[in-house]
Amino acid sequence: MLGATGSIGQSAADLIARNPDRFEVVSLVANSSAKALAEMAISLNAKSAVLADPENFEDLKGLLVGTGIEASAGEAAVFEAADRDTDLVIGAIVGAAGLAPTMAAIKPGRRIALANKECLVCAGDLFMAKIAAAGAEILPVDSEHNAIFQVFEAAEPDSVEKVILTASGGPFRTFALKDMAQVTPQQALKHPNWDMGARISIDSATMMNKGFEVIEAYHLFPIESDQLEVLVHPQSAVHGLVQYRDGSLLAQLGSPDMRTPIAHCMAYPRRMEAPVQRLDLASLGSLTFEKPDLARFPALRLALEALRSGGQAPAVLNAADETAVAAFLKGAIGFMDIPAAVEETLNAFAASGEISAAGSVEDVLNVDRGARQWTADWILRKAA
Repeated sequence: MLGATGSIGQSAADLIARNPDRFEVVSLVANSSAKALAEMAISLNAKSAVLADPENFEDLKGLLVGTGIEASAGEAAVFEAADRDTDLVIGAIVGAAGLAPTMAAIKPGRRIALANKECLVCAGDLFMAKIAAAGAEILPVDSEHNAIFQVFEAAEPDSVEKVILTASGGPFRTFALKDMAQVTPQQALKHPNWDMGARISIDSATMMNKGFEVIEAYHLFPIESDQLEVLVHPQSAVHGLVQYRDGSLLAQLGSPDMRTPIAHCMAYPRRMEAPVQRLDLASLGSLTFEKPDLARFPALRLALEALRSGGQAPAVLNAADETAVAAFLKGAIGFMDIPAAVEETLNAFAASGEISAAGSVEDVLNVDRGARQWTADWILRKAA
């Protein structure tokens, strides 16, 4: 499990703990939290525990003394963990830091349960080409993509007319545009339906997260970009839909709990018990849908434009967004400055011709670093 102590990792760990006879944990990888990693490794009887940041290695080693669990740390240790013999890898490292380790985990016959967005947003062509070359299988963990995966007729992709991803609309779905400029980090972190990490919560509030998901869907499924659509669905009961050429519209529904798509990936092609609240349609009463407002949520527009631009425009989009979100959380910029920073960065890179297709992971990481720096400089200029 790459990204073991994050929200996806913790949900997966809960499912493993409830099914101890079904899973054997080969390796758990986390960034820097020695205590949380050690506790998880012990509770799941993992064979090894790895910290990406070596600074807390001695703490990890001390916490695992006498357990028989191997402890290691550093970049090489992370790649060694990704290379270990296993059937399933859960790729849940947050951010661009997860790209190279998840790519390294792609091996012949292996299943990759993918939760890291950057693998497809920043390097979708490279990632999917390596999946195909290795004969590996990708299982989407994100609730929307997992929903589509469950109702997409993979054997007859030509029968698909369009794919629809749903969005809750976040906490500001009904806000007036003038009020959105005054949004605080505390307000933006309060998602109405989902419990997520800080960056994803902010991205959901701007709807950038939905834009990322459109880019991911383009790479995950054999469809064209103009076959992708977003619908705002405040109840978060319908997670994804597929429209077929015969008029059929198939949807996957469920309570907003990430343990459902994670369980689907972990047990695939079978199903396993998940301790989630069952969706009660009678209690819910009604399901509503509306078109997204691209004027109030320009981040979604920018993501759609980056997908159409192709090359490394999505990588620039992601790097600029991550930098701007971090600045917003620190109070350095306003809420609507997030998409403004992203648009300025995209325009600058497009003008310089630096968004051609990537030939390697290093190409992606170079553009990522450059875009982060450009966005950070724009933020400093704005504050001056």
